[in-house]
Amino acid sequence: MGGTKIAAGLVDDRPRVMRSATLPTLAGHGFDVSLKQLYKAIGELISADTEAIGICAPGPLDPRTGMILNPPNLPGWNKVPLADLVSRQFGVKCSVENDGNAITLAETRFGAARGYHYVFGATLGTGIGAGIVIDGAIYHGSNGWGAEGGHLTMDYRSPVVCNCGARGCIETLASGTAIAARYGIPCEELARRANAGEAGALAALDETCQMLAAWLGSIVSLLDPDIIVIGGGVARIGEPLFSRLRALTPERTINQAARRLPIMPALLAENAGILGAASVVLSPPSGD
Repeated sequence: MGGTKIAAGLVDDRPRVMRSATLPTLAGHGFDVSLKQLYKAIGELISADTEAIGICAPGPLDPRTGMILNPPNLPGWNKVPLADLVSRQFGVKCSVENDGNAITLAETRFGAARGYHYVFGATLGTGIGAGIVIDGAIYHGSNGWGAEGGHLTMDYRSPVVCNCGARGCIETLASGTAIAARYGIPCEELARRANAGEAGALAALDETCQMLAAWLGSIVSLLDPDIIVIGGGVARIGEPLFSRLRALTPERTINQAARRLPIMPALLAENAGILGAASVVLSPPSGD
C-alpha cells in the first residue's frame, strides 16, 4: 500500500503471484476512503483457503502490533490498528510491515540480494522507502521504527520541509515526486530523454545521482552492507542511473570496500510490493 496505489496479489508458497489487482489509494480523500480501497483490493482476491494476509505499508509503523502510526504520504492514518481492522474484516490473520523492510526482505529471499547477508534496500517512488536485512531477518530497531532511510536529513537548512516535518530529507530531493517537481517532467520522461542523450536530461540525472550518492555513501559508512538493491519508479531510469551511483557512491564514504559494493536494480519489479507483503507471512525458505 503506497501513497499513490495499492497493489494486491494472491500468492502461493513457492512464491508465485497467482492473481493480482491494482487500485488507486485515493490517499488525498482521507483515511476512510483509502481504507475502503484497501478492503476492495483484498476482497477482489481473497479466497476460502487463504491462510494469511500480509501488508506492506509506508512507515512509521509498529510491525509488532500492526499499527500504522503517522505516515507522511497517507493523510489521516494516525495510530490506525491496521492488522486488527483487516483481520476482523476478512476473518484471516494479518501482519503489517514497513514497505521498505518488506520489499528488502523479498529481494533478499527471492530477488537481487539472494545469498547476501547484509542488505540495504531502497524504493525510490512517491517517497523513499528503505529496509535493512541482516542474516535473513529485518532490522527493526528498539521501537520498530528502524530503517526510515528516506528521512535522513541531507540539508538541515533547506527551505523544503518534508511531509514528516523535518527539513531537507533525501525524500524531498530524490524521490520521484521531488524529481518531477524540480525538473517539471515525470521520471519516465526524464529516463526517456536521458537514454536518448538529451543534454538537459543528463544534467538533471547527474544532479539527482549526486544527491543519491551522498545519501548512499552515508548509508555505507554506517552499515557496511554487502549489497544495495534499489527499486521503484526512479530505478526504471536504468543503467544511466546505476552506473553513476556505482561511480559516485565510493567517493562519499570512508568505507574502502565500497568500490566493490554491488549496487543493483531490484529484480522483483512490479511484484516487489506484493512479494514483500507475502514475505512477511511466508515461512523462510530453507537456508535462510
